[in-house]
Amino acid sequence: MQAYYNFFKKLTLATAIMSLSACGYLIQPKVKAGVVNLAPGSYQIDKQHATVIFKINHMGMSTFVGRFNSVDASLEFNPEHMENAILSAVINIESVDVNNRDLEETLRGSSWFDAVTWPQAQFTTRKVEMISDTQAKFSGDMTLHGVTAPIVLDVVFNGGGNNMLTGRYTLGFTAITQFKRSQFGMDYLVPAIGDDVSVEVFAEFQKR
Repeated sequence: MQAYYNFFKKLTLATAIMSLSACGYLIQPKVKAGVVNLAPGSYQIDKQHATVIFKINHMGMSTFVGRFNSVDASLEFNPEHMENAILSAVINIESVDVNNRDLEETLRGSSWFDAVTWPQAQFTTRKVEMISDTQAKFSGDMTLHGVTAPIVLDVVFNGGGNNMLTGRYTLGFTAITQFKRSQFGMDYLVPAIGDDVSVEVFAEFQKR
């Protein structure tokens, strides 16, 4: 009897695993790569699948990595006229996260981001240039710490497809940019804390 019970238990577990694996294949969207294959229209960022990371040199010894947990963005484009694409993004500075509460409060303070005076960072495109069928340069203006200056986002469109979990058409989006923080009036402790900042964005956008 015990042997039968053990066999039945293993069979049930194996069946459950196979069922879960089958579900994974069923919900996998048919992603089409290449901007020309993406659906045109207006998109809103999926906040549950969006990550904004910043990296900066620390004392010449390591790369310090942090993130912002609150970001909103919209994207409008037509694959046939990418030069007219518009990307707008807003980051809540208070949401800075470096896995250290005391340091986060310091970064929100007047010596660094001064989040009370300047609670948001914003970006809006001015120009879009396609580099390949999946890559583009989004040139625009970023406002940070009360200063507006031009930056360039190197964007990769990872592909798009219908997401069965949300019932909405979704596209994948990656962007990287570099700039000097002193350009935005944030020169505290340069050069001990690096002037050059790298920002990486990993996000999904849902069609409205």
